Amino acid sequence: MSRIIAKIADFIRETDKLMLLLCIIATGYGSLAVYSATLHLNSYRPLAVQLIGMFVGIFAAIIVSGIDFEKYSKYWYLLAALGLIPVILTFFIGWAPEGTDDKAWLNFGFTTFQPSELLKICFIVTFATHLNHVKATINKLKTLIPICLHGAFPIVLIHFQGDDGTALVFAVMVLCMMWAAGVSWKYFVVAFATVAAASPLIYFLVMNDDQRARLMNIFDIESDIMGATYQQYRGRMALANGGFWGQGLFKGSLTQSEGVPEAQNDFIFVSIGEELGFIGCLAVLILLAAICLRAVRIARNCNKQSGKIMCIGFFGMMLAQIIMNIGMCVALLPVIGVTLPFFSAGGTSLICMYLGVGLVLSVYKHRNTRTLYLRERG
Repeated sequence: MSRIIAKIADFIRETDKLMLLLCIIATGYGSLAVYSATLHLNSYRPLAVQLIGMFVGIFAAIIVSGIDFEKYSKYWYLLAALGLIPVILTFFIGWAPEGTDDKAWLNFGFTTFQPSELLKICFIVTFATHLNHVKATINKLKTLIPICLHGAFPIVLIHFQGDDGTALVFAVMVLCMMWAAGVSWKYFVVAFATVAAASPLIYFLVMNDDQRARLMNIFDIESDIMGATYQQYRGRMALANGGFWGQGLFKGSLTQSEGVPEAQNDFIFVSIGEELGFIGCLAVLILLAAICLRAVRIARNCNKQSGKIMCIGFFGMMLAQIIMNIGMCVALLPVIGVTLPFFSAGGTSLICMYLGVGLVLSVYKHRNTRTLYLRERG
């Protein structure tokens, strides 16, 4: 028992308590919002799943943070397999939830799992390892081409899986991590210019009719309020209902009457806005911004390149999901099925998010081996 207490004391002393506390507060807030958004179901299961995901996730983060992040880099190939194999399995035995055609989940009967969530965390390690390995020649074309191919692989894989929202999240992660690794801004200018020039071809040749319709709908949200724009139109109504202070927890007129589809998942921000108003939404943004900024601060204080890149990878993942989710909730971006970190319902996705937190905490704990050694000896 004394050894266990000592281990707990060591963890509390060495970990970034602020980062972990922010994540726990955000998850607690999200769990309350999920409970309210599913109150009409007369079931405690969504809340139970969220709470179990939180406790399992925190435990997983503690375990992950206790191992030096450089050891994860050493065994990158195992993590690559861990992330890729479940995703590849979805092409053969994938399962699509009701209301979607994307077979991006694995159904185990008692629960479902979206492998792309785990792939994000594994990719942060493998891509950071690659970037760190070639840091001396990072801006040479013969180095950049393999890097770009590495970064493009999960994007293309998830695109063919049918989950373009997650594919875009991977794209943002790749760009952030390459920037953190020291890739010249000139390459980013060329890349953005190329994408801009190719956008008509992407629109007409790559995007399907449904994707084009979703994109155009954001310019006229009232064009088909009983069809394609129904979800965003109702979401905007719910946000308007909330005003500054909100209608009150458990009292949202649309939230409590199933007036907003997926109110506990992709549109959890809308549920919070209706019941807790602008103040409730502002609290969400402050919490998520604080977590992102904390990850950046840990990156800046780390004296190891791979650790910096891993933290920025986590930051890029968070930033992309926050912007895409809230963007579609307020009808500024098309509906692309991206969840709001720590808030949207989903036990396995929450656990995977905490795995990312554990990776960041590992960087914090092992950011400067010599400093920690001297502290322990001191």
